Amino acid sequence: MLPQHLKQIRVLMLNDKENLQRTLFRLEQGFELQFRLGPSLQGKKVMVHTNYPLEGQPFQRKKFRVLTWNNPTGREDDSDKFCSLDLKIAGSYEYYFGYGETEQSGRGYIVVDPVLRVGADNHVLPLDCIAIQTYLSKCLGHLDDWPDRLQVAKESGYNMIHFTPLQTLGKSRSCYSLADQLTFNPEFSPVGQSYSWTDLGVLVDKLKMEWDMLCITDVVYNHTAANSVWLKEQPECGYNLVNSPHLRPAWVLDRGIWHLTIRVADGHYKDKGLPADITSESHLSAIRNVLWQDVYPQLKLWEFYQVNVASAVEQFRTLLQNGTKGLKIIQDPNYRRYGNTVEIHSALETFVPHSSSPQHIEECCGWLRQKLDELNEEQYHIVHQHQEQATNCMVGNVVYERLADHGPKLGPVNRKNPLVTRYFTFPYQDMTLEEEMQLLDEPDKTCHFLAHNGWVMDDDPLRNFAEPGSNVYLRRELICWGDSVKLRYGKGPEDCPYLWEHMKKYTEITAQYFHGVRLDNCHSTPLHVAEAMLDAARAVRPNLYVIAELFTGSELVDNVFVNRLGISSLIREAMSAGNSHEEGRLVYRYGGEPVGAFVQPSLRPLMPSIAHAMFLDATHDNECPIQLRSALDSFPTSAVVSMACCATGSTRGYDELVPHQISVVNEERFYPKWNPTAALTSTGEVGFQTGIIAGKLALNKLHQELAAQGFIQVYVDQVDADIVAVTRHCPSTHQSVVAVCRTAFWDPKTHHYDTSVPPMFIPGKIEEVVLEARTVERHAGSYKKDDNYINGMPEYNVEIKEHISLEESTIVKRAGVTSKGRSEFVQEITFEKLTPGSVIAFRVSLDPTAQKMVGVLRYYLSQFSPKYRKGSVAEENPPEALQNPLAQLMSKLTLADLNILLFRCDSEEQEDGGGCYSIPGWETLKYAGLQGLISVLADIRPNNDLGHPVCANLRQGDWLIEYVSNRLIHREGPLAQVGQWLAAMFNYLKHIPRYLIPSYFDAILVSTYTTALDATFKLMSRYRRSTVEKLLILMIDLFQSVEMLIFHITFPKQFHPEWLQLCPSHIAGLSLPHFSAGIFRCWGRDTFIALRGLMLLTGRHTEARNIILAFAGTLRHGLIPNLLGEGRCARYNCRDAVWWWLQCIQDYATHVPQGHEILSCPVLRMYPTDDCEPCKPGEVEQPLYDVIQEALRRHLEGISFRERNAGPKIDMNMRDEGFNVTAKVDPATGFVTGGNRFNCGTWMDKMGESERARNKGMPATPRDGAAVEIVGLCKSAVHWLVELNAKGLFPYDGAKVIREGQQILISYSQWDQQLQQSFEAGFWVSGDPTDPNEKHPDLVHKKGIYKDSFGASSPWCDYQLRPNFTIAMVVAPELFTAERAWKALEVAEKKLLGPLGMKTLDPDDMMYCGVYDNALDNDNYNLARGFNYHQGPEWLWPVGYFLRAKLYFAKKLGGDTYSTTVTLVKNILSRHYTHLERSPWKGLPELTNENGLYCPFSCETQAWSLATVLEVLYDL
Repeated sequence: MLPQHLKQIRVLMLNDKENLQRTLFRLEQGFELQFRLGPSLQGKKVMVHTNYPLEGQPFQRKKFRVLTWNNPTGREDDSDKFCSLDLKIAGSYEYYFGYGETEQSGRGYIVVDPVLRVGADNHVLPLDCIAIQTYLSKCLGHLDDWPDRLQVAKESGYNMIHFTPLQTLGKSRSCYSLADQLTFNPEFSPVGQSYSWTDLGVLVDKLKMEWDMLCITDVVYNHTAANSVWLKEQPECGYNLVNSPHLRPAWVLDRGIWHLTIRVADGHYKDKGLPADITSESHLSAIRNVLWQDVYPQLKLWEFYQVNVASAVEQFRTLLQNGTKGLKIIQDPNYRRYGNTVEIHSALETFVPHSSSPQHIEECCGWLRQKLDELNEEQYHIVHQHQEQATNCMVGNVVYERLADHGPKLGPVNRKNPLVTRYFTFPYQDMTLEEEMQLLDEPDKTCHFLAHNGWVMDDDPLRNFAEPGSNVYLRRELICWGDSVKLRYGKGPEDCPYLWEHMKKYTEITAQYFHGVRLDNCHSTPLHVAEAMLDAARAVRPNLYVIAELFTGSELVDNVFVNRLGISSLIREAMSAGNSHEEGRLVYRYGGEPVGAFVQPSLRPLMPSIAHAMFLDATHDNECPIQLRSALDSFPTSAVVSMACCATGSTRGYDELVPHQISVVNEERFYPKWNPTAALTSTGEVGFQTGIIAGKLALNKLHQELAAQGFIQVYVDQVDADIVAVTRHCPSTHQSVVAVCRTAFWDPKTHHYDTSVPPMFIPGKIEEVVLEARTVERHAGSYKKDDNYINGMPEYNVEIKEHISLEESTIVKRAGVTSKGRSEFVQEITFEKLTPGSVIAFRVSLDPTAQKMVGVLRYYLSQFSPKYRKGSVAEENPPEALQNPLAQLMSKLTLADLNILLFRCDSEEQEDGGGCYSIPGWETLKYAGLQGLISVLADIRPNNDLGHPVCANLRQGDWLIEYVSNRLIHREGPLAQVGQWLAAMFNYLKHIPRYLIPSYFDAILVSTYTTALDATFKLMSRYRRSTVEKLLILMIDLFQSVEMLIFHITFPKQFHPEWLQLCPSHIAGLSLPHFSAGIFRCWGRDTFIALRGLMLLTGRHTEARNIILAFAGTLRHGLIPNLLGEGRCARYNCRDAVWWWLQCIQDYATHVPQGHEILSCPVLRMYPTDDCEPCKPGEVEQPLYDVIQEALRRHLEGISFRERNAGPKIDMNMRDEGFNVTAKVDPATGFVTGGNRFNCGTWMDKMGESERARNKGMPATPRDGAAVEIVGLCKSAVHWLVELNAKGLFPYDGAKVIREGQQILISYSQWDQQLQQSFEAGFWVSGDPTDPNEKHPDLVHKKGIYKDSFGASSPWCDYQLRPNFTIAMVVAPELFTAERAWKALEVAEKKLLGPLGMKTLDPDDMMYCGVYDNALDNDNYNLARGFNYHQGPEWLWPVGYFLRAKLYFAKKLGGDTYSTTVTLVKNILSRHYTHLERSPWKGLPELTNENGLYCPFSCETQAWSLATVLEVLYDL
């Protein structure tokens, strides 16, 4: 077994309702396939089924098993779990998956390639090494002569032979019309011998063991020879008039046309302008006239589809007279004339007499008669249309067979060559048409009238044209093979047991003796039949090689056949190309990756692919290339084909320049034998002097060498109209072979070819000319078709030289060497004798210096992946920067360093005088750090998008390379060392050819990035590591990047470091890219909403502690600043930040071991009094519990002040009243209340900015009064302090305040109880008009919810449905009755929950608007300048609290509620994972527009968005 880092693993992401039956997934044996759940399936109980068998068990196509889920982290997590298959058996396998009541929610196939082995040592023959040659078996003679004839393939360099069927042939002698599928053709045995399949098997084994050649043959499932003996005994195996009565009208037409043939041949229609010898258009018109005037009227085909009106009316009359109730025509299943009937019950309901009187009944029968006559007339017109099509098809057939220049020119009509091919067998003596019609009533006769097979132009290949519902035979649309009968398998073996068993034996014999099969007429073979037969074949030979030629016209339909049958290679033909440009495109299309392609990881997504190609210069059943092009084109086209990175091949006769098609039907001559010294004029022998055989040997050797040595990259260059240059490149050694082929699609004797050939510029060093060859004319006589042997044109052969120096070449010469840059040299080549029909191939390596640089680069990269070991070269004196492993350098980095290395957006970099790199003509990278590039490369790499602007930039210069290393080198300490390591690696990179730079730059970056991630995880708690891995599936191995948002939270440098209590340079309130620098970087509220998720749950306890204490030092007026403002212009204008801060202190004490000790930590106070100037560091110091006490005391006393520097200096939009800040505790309820209608003291803090709309200075959401989340946070804090005091951990049990001139003690216990008693009375909206707690029943428009506030200056605002109550549910769940809480959460889910976030306002609210546009300035008060910021757009961070509340109360309610809720939560979180994965910022946004639509005015990534999602994961 391979070590895990070398094992190839492919991951198939399953998505709900995704059916991939037309998508091809190819895999190799030894690969592991992992199924993982996509976002749409996460949270569902998904079961994956497959028919891939357990090890040691046989494959059964319809036997599926359930795969077991693996949980890498030890507990079930839908984003991380997978089920897998270790693929060890070739074939086609199906999978499907479902959940709950849905058994099949999606399905697809995988195709596992066979492993082919040859030689005495049983070595592997890769599929791309295959070079196949086709032989018409009947032209090989006796079996004793086969080795001499097959040796031609061996000596020509082929390693696989394709035999047409070797069974007994039918009467027509067609290679594909078999009389007996089970017997070895007796023609292959000389007189006195009787060779069998066993004797053939001995020969096949000899070819494999001694010649290193494999053998395949055709299997023909669709038809059998019309004279097959077994068919006479088993006529049910074909489509006859008994089992397929729908063909009876077509048979009648076929017999009518046969009798027309006899009359035409006998001259009966000569007087009507239709002689036996049809030669003109007038004769064609005469055919049409005779059909319409004589044939069709006599046959009366319409009667098979009509009703006997008189009989139907009589039946109807009888039923009416009897008073029975119950119009549609029912087709007669036996297709008799006037056999159709009426659906009598519908007739009785449709035609109702006024009474049962005879007069009314007769009147009603008249109506029915009239209607039936109309229906019969419709049937007549339908058949008339069929006859029109039949006429056109028959005339078209006559044109091809008798008039067309490219047709067979059959000559006069006679019984051997009828007017058109017969569609049905007729195994009886001639009789009149009238006598034949009488046979229709004799099933023992009609069962032998069997339909012939053929093909239908532009037909649906997935439809059987002989089955009911098809009119192909009646409309004469079948291009018929009159020697073969189409086989009728039915739906399964039970429909025709003999045929299934017979063909199964045939298949097993074939699989026993041959290494592979070609599926003849694959596109017309019923899929279920081919499936069953190939299953039987693979049971005999598991590594069966299966090829087929499809004519579906659609790659997607091709995939259906490839998937269901497990086809290994699809036959493609160079002759399908109309010019050299198209021929070159086929090479590029059918194999290989582009030169300079990216190195793909061993574990990566399973990507759709195209079918593996068997690319042939010509196939055996198509026209001869010499006839269509020229003899000179044979060799260059073969060269183009041989350079393709796939299986290749040809047909016997092509290399010998046989100038005609070797007919599979009519050819009876033998192939010549091999003789290396054969005379040029010999017809019975061939050798290296024959045709292009010597050149083909060189091409086949080259093709196999390139595939075996890993030349998997391909580049095709159209040099001019006739010249194609194909490059094969090895990505590990960086050697290339460049073949320049001058095609000759037109005969040079009649077509002028330009004598001036443009020079070529070949990058690198030309090591040798691998081969150069020209097709030349010689004086050996002209071609004359031999009577006994299939001979070729003696007048042409190939002049060839192999493995010569450039100087020895007669085709090219070196013009000069130029340098395109460091170590990138280009050799100019001029062509002297590249005549049409010529080929030259160069072996090219990198310049020696560049080769060494690549080797050293691969050596250093091999520390990250063994893939780079091949071609690596150790350096004797490595630079100092590379002497230590990168992991060692990374281990010295702090999280702050890693933030710089990986992230930092443009504005952050600009603070240090830099910026993010901008790709000219494209865009600026999102991050200056590695993540900026990794996000882009993650999209480029899987698709090898080398045309991307980033790749172009890398090829054009070193700017981006130097940017990456220089921004780190300019820093100090370990980061500079990492920068120096990168610079040293890039120094090698700069000295290799530019076309290789994107690939190696990516390799260096990925290696650095993954090492940085490893270092990051080591600095985090175990929880953080597992969660990120769960949240971001395949993060490292698939190079899908992780957004370490916690890195982004840099504390302002201008703020004195001693105030930070040793705080690191991160704070948890950052948003990118809008709030990433300057005074807008650090927000108090945002920091503490994000702190638990990003710092406490990730194990960054020291940083969390320091942030808490640092902000404690900024307390003023009993509040925590909203905007820190670099410590110089802090604004204390929010009412909620202090409560979030208190919540974080509680969370710290709960999560951190001995966390309560933070309460005694010293706090350096900046503002010990409200009005003092900032104190010097250390001047005033207090324990944290005193600061906490001050915050609560000030609220109990009541806070009221005016912001410092009030006015446009600190807020250019706010009205004067808005600068007045108030907050207090309502003595009646205990609620913290405050604010006014001109300011906004909670997180919903949008201030109007539009003068035009007159909303400037007006808050969109003042939320004055008691905001629900503040009440919840307050309850949480007070309750906690009561508990701490009881344990002796907090010295205060209450606070002394002045009330009505007297100092009183308000105990926290009393406050806690008051909040508990007041909350639901004040906030629950019951909707009951008699509810005594409801003060404004007229304002209720949603019942069963919690108010957003209590006591707002605009009372209707209290009743708005917003997501804020879910925050209170999480921090103080004891305030809520579980049933009421669940009801409110259900309303929120229905009305507020979006794909990623929560709507900030009920969409039923008149103020709702879900699209945020901060640039819009119009007259709309509610919209202008983004006034609706919190009036509908879907914010992400509240969704975390909603989901946590759902989980909490679901568990309270018990039963199935919790499991259902977990499913919901996982499903919602999967959407966040999807966004994370796809976002170039690798983060979660601030908000989206309605229904999850992208909002361009949103921050692309925000700390609290990710933090609250992490908290949900923690709760799960």
